[in-house]
Amino acid sequence: MGSIIIEGVLFVALIAAGGALVYWAVMAFTPTGLRLRQTRNRARIARAAELVCPIHGPHAEDQLVRLANGQRVCPDCYKETFHG
Repeated sequence: MGSIIIEGVLFVALIAAGGALVYWAVMAFTPTGLRLRQTRNRARIARAAELVCPIHGPHAEDQLVRLANGQRVCPDCYKETFHG
Protein backbone atom coordinates (compact mmCIF):
# COMPACT_ATOMS: atom_id res chain seq x y z
CA MET A 1 0.00 0.00 0.00
CA GLY A 2 2.81 2.42 0.87
CA SER A 3 4.57 1.85 -2.45
CA ILE A 4 1.40 2.78 -4.36
CA ILE A 5 1.13 6.07 -2.44
CA ILE A 6 4.81 6.86 -2.98
CA GLU A 7 4.44 6.08 -6.70
CA GLY A 8 1.44 8.45 -6.91
CA VAL A 9 3.31 11.23 -5.12
CA LEU A 10 6.34 10.80 -7.38
CA PHE A 11 4.12 10.89 -10.47
CA VAL A 12 2.52 14.16 -9.35
CA ALA A 13 5.99 15.58 -8.63
CA LEU A 14 7.12 14.53 -12.13
CA ILE A 15 4.14 16.30 -13.72
CA ALA A 16 4.82 19.44 -11.66
CA ALA A 17 8.51 19.43 -12.59
CA GLY A 18 7.64 18.98 -16.27
CA GLY A 19 5.18 21.87 -16.12
CA ALA A 20 7.76 24.08 -14.45
CA LEU A 21 10.32 23.18 -17.12
CA VAL A 22 7.89 24.03 -19.92
CA TYR A 23 6.99 27.34 -18.24
CA TRP A 24 10.67 28.24 -17.84
CA ALA A 25 11.41 27.33 -21.48
CA VAL A 26 8.51 29.43 -22.75
CA MET A 27 9.50 32.42 -20.62
CA ALA A 28 13.21 32.19 -21.51
CA PHE A 29 13.28 31.24 -25.18
CA THR A 30 10.12 32.44 -26.96
CA PRO A 31 8.86 35.82 -28.15
CA THR A 32 5.84 35.39 -25.87
CA GLY A 33 8.09 35.23 -22.83
CA LEU A 34 9.97 38.32 -23.99
CA ARG A 35 6.70 40.20 -24.47
CA LEU A 36 5.48 39.21 -21.00
CA ARG A 37 8.77 40.30 -19.38
CA GLN A 38 8.63 43.64 -21.22
CA THR A 39 5.04 44.21 -20.10
CA ARG A 40 5.99 43.50 -16.48
CA ASN A 41 8.99 45.85 -16.72
CA ARG A 42 6.86 48.63 -18.24
CA ALA A 43 4.32 48.32 -15.43
CA ARG A 44 7.07 48.42 -12.79
CA ILE A 45 8.65 51.50 -14.39
CA ALA A 46 5.26 53.25 -14.64
CA ARG A 47 4.54 52.58 -10.94
CA ALA A 48 7.97 53.98 -10.02
CA ALA A 49 7.41 57.07 -12.19
CA GLU A 50 4.11 57.80 -10.43
CA LEU A 51 6.00 58.13 -7.14
CA VAL A 52 8.20 60.99 -8.39
CA CYS A 53 6.91 64.54 -8.12
CA PRO A 54 8.48 66.81 -10.77
CA ILE A 55 8.86 69.60 -8.20
CA HIS A 56 9.62 67.86 -4.90
CA GLY A 57 11.25 64.62 -6.06
CA PRO A 58 10.55 61.01 -5.13
CA HIS A 59 8.18 59.97 -2.34
CA ALA A 60 7.19 56.63 -0.84
CA GLU A 61 3.82 55.27 -1.93
CA ASP A 62 2.35 55.53 1.56
CA GLN A 63 3.20 59.26 1.70
CA LEU A 64 1.13 60.23 -1.33
CA VAL A 65 -2.29 61.84 -0.86
CA ARG A 66 -5.19 60.37 -2.84
CA LEU A 67 -7.67 62.96 -4.09
CA ALA A 68 -11.42 62.39 -4.52
CA ASN A 69 -11.01 61.72 -8.25
CA GLY A 70 -8.44 58.95 -7.57
CA GLN A 71 -5.34 60.90 -8.57
CA ARG A 72 -2.34 60.77 -6.23
CA VAL A 73 -0.46 63.94 -5.27
CA CYS A 74 2.72 64.37 -3.25
CA PRO A 75 2.11 65.70 0.27
CA ASP A 76 4.08 68.90 -0.35
CA CYS A 77 2.03 69.80 -3.44
CA TYR A 78 -1.15 69.00 -1.49
CA LYS A 79 -0.13 71.36 1.32
CA GLU A 80 0.83 74.13 -1.10
CA THR A 81 -2.37 73.81 -3.14
CA PHE A 82 -5.03 73.33 -0.49
CA HIS A 83 -3.56 74.95 2.61
CA GLY A 84 -1.77 77.89 1.04
